[in-house]
Amino acid sequence: MPRIIMYTTRICPYCVRAKNLLKKKGVEIEELLIEGNRELMREMLERSKRRTVPQIFIDDYHVGGYDELAELNAFGKLDPLLGLTPHMAPEVTEEEADPT
Repeated sequence: MPRIIMYTTRICPYCVRAKNLLKKKGVEIEELLIEGNRELMREMLERSKRRTVPQIFIDDYHVGGYDELAELNAFGKLDPLLGLTPHMAPEVTEEEADPT
C-alpha cells in the first residue's frame, strides 16, 4: 500500500470529502493538521506550491486537492495509484459463451 499524506485543517469541507472518499477505498490516511503549525504549513507549501487544503500526496505523487482526487476517481485512475485493482469480470471464451 502506498503512503497517503493529506495536509488539512479542521474546518475544511473539502478535506472531509477527501477523507471520506479515501476511507471508502479502505486506505489509511496520514492526516497532517496545519492549523497553528508553521512548520507543517511551510512543508506543505514547499511540497505542493499551493496554499489551499487539502493537499494530497500518494507516495511522492502530488494529487492536488479534493477536485483532482475526485477526478482521478471518476476516470478510474485513483485505484491504481492506491494499489487497488478494480474488480474485473472474468473473460468468457467463445466455447463457454455458446451453450450448444
